[in-house]
Amino acid sequence: MDSEIEVQIRECEARLYAAMSTSDVSELDTLIADDLLFAGPTGELATKAMDLDLHRTGGTQFHEFVPKELEIRVWSEHFVLASAQIFLSGTYLGNAFAGDYRYMRVWRKGESGWQVLGGSVSAMI
Repeated sequence: MDSEIEVQIRECEARLYAAMSTSDVSELDTLIADDLLFAGPTGELATKAMDLDLHRTGGTQFHEFVPKELEIRVWSEHFVLASAQIFLSGTYLGNAFAGDYRYMRVWRKGESGWQVLGGSVSAMI
């Protein structure tokens, strides 16, 4: 069962990458849990509403989005930890950024399928 869940999460991560890189708010709404709690690169906490609003308004824009690695740990049939290294360039609230970033995401399977419940992102030094 773990290998089947891992395949499902890899597909969800690919969908998430595509939605993030194009600011597809509808797809992000599907993939992000309503009770999301996410720590950004400066330690600020974000909710689903905040994240969707940043994509909707152009506060977050990605120019390059290059996945480099993805590690997955299946905890149960309902919870998975994913760790991704991604090269990103773009702007966040008008500030340019570029570099490798590490995302940690907790995926939860509920009535709506797999959704990101929590996570964080940090710059790799």
